[in-house]
Amino acid sequence: MRTRPFGESGAQPANQAPPLTVLYDGACPLCRREIGFYRGLRPIAPVCFADISDAAQPLPPGTTREQLLARFHVRNRDGQLISGAQAFLALWAALPGWRWLAWVGRLPGASWAMERIYRLFLRWRPLLQRWASRPKRPSRPR
Repeated sequence: MRTRPFGESGAQPANQAPPLTVLYDGACPLCRREIGFYRGLRPIAPVCFADISDAAQPLPPGTTREQLLARFHVRNRDGQLISGAQAFLALWAALPGWRWLAWVGRLPGASWAMERIYRLFLRWRPLLQRWASRPKRPSRPR
């Protein structure tokens, strides 16, 4: 199912703020697995998922697909685009079982450290994507 949070079709009623919208790279095997896990949870607040690797998916105003695919982004109820560690904290705050991590991330210095770790992950992401997209070898009978 395609989500269209930024266009006319599928938009929230004018008197209702849009939910937290997760902008993810559906072409990335790592991202698909992570988002699949998050989708299986019952959010505390509404969460919408938008696959921005889909060329038909409208983008938030003032952004490019390349920019959005380079880092993890969410768009909050106020329409603010948040990226990196701050985006994860916003998402985790809406998910049961993950709110504690969002709380920890708000402690002094924690989001700074999380952002540095995320940037390190982004350097390794292409290698990890190749590893995650390799076909699984059939197990040998014993």
